[in-house]
Amino acid sequence: MKRVFKIGFRTLLVLVVLLNIIAAFHAWQFTHFYDEKGRVNKLPEAMSVSEKVRMILFGVHIAKSATTRYPTVAYETVTLQTTDNLKLEGWWIPAANPVGTVVMFHGYNGNKGNMLPEADYFRSQGYNTFLIDFRAHGNSEGLTCSVGYKEAADVAAAYRYADKRSGKPIILWGVSMGAAAILKAVPEYHLSPEKLILESPFATLTDAVKSRMRAVHIPPTPLSQILTFWGGLEQGFWGPGFKPAAYARDIHVPVLYFYGAKDIRVEAHETQAVFSGLGTHDKKLYIFPEAGHQSFCRYDAVTWKQLVGEFLK
Repeated sequence: MKRVFKIGFRTLLVLVVLLNIIAAFHAWQFTHFYDEKGRVNKLPEAMSVSEKVRMILFGVHIAKSATTRYPTVAYETVTLQTTDNLKLEGWWIPAANPVGTVVMFHGYNGNKGNMLPEADYFRSQGYNTFLIDFRAHGNSEGLTCSVGYKEAADVAAAYRYADKRSGKPIILWGVSMGAAAILKAVPEYHLSPEKLILESPFATLTDAVKSRMRAVHIPPTPLSQILTFWGGLEQGFWGPGFKPAAYARDIHVPVLYFYGAKDIRVEAHETQAVFSGLGTHDKKLYIFPEAGHQSFCRYDAVTWKQLVGEFLK
């Protein structure tokens, strides 16, 4: 009986060790991009069965996003330096007689070129726009992404540049990872934006990892928790503690919040957790009933512009 118990225990121990080795490898692959000259990455849900199997066995292979869209109006390319010596590239696009500045942050594996439709509208309302490539995205330096944790420092750097340059009220706009980074940056770096516009942030890093598991039809528990742990450990922070929903309680400025009811990346309970946790009473949530995890400006420009226009005024 003792022998059977020892064999069973050793087998279990080997399986646990193997699971953690696999999880550590996958976490590394998910947060480290490859400079492959703009190869377009497939979304997990768009992959074939064989591609999903290869991803499960060998990890996801993600190319660093490349900027392919550029402003059609006059703009200035700005370079910022992060506290860990990475160069971030941004576009400063001025408005005539500006009333303020909107600083804009894209999502995971996106870049500043994705945000041009929103930027065009903000400028039509009298705002300068400052579009930033996060570290490891677009034309910024680096190949390592922390899914919003370290990117919060990028938000702070961009905010301070815009504040010094314009001296006018600043609004922060972010989508997905960009919105999560804003929620962390505002209280942590003592930023004082006039307003926030948040689109589809995840509630916790674990939730963000779960969405990837769901996309390839893998049971999210316990692998998501293990991946979150290793992903944070590899980058020097406590992954399970990265919780935009918790940072929300320290937000005390007006917030306009957007979510798509058919979002397969961020679930409804996450949106409720972040929105209800916001420390401000001046907040509005609008849910696009047929939209997913996407640009709401592109999806339903009329509704998005109406709501944003009212919020800006």
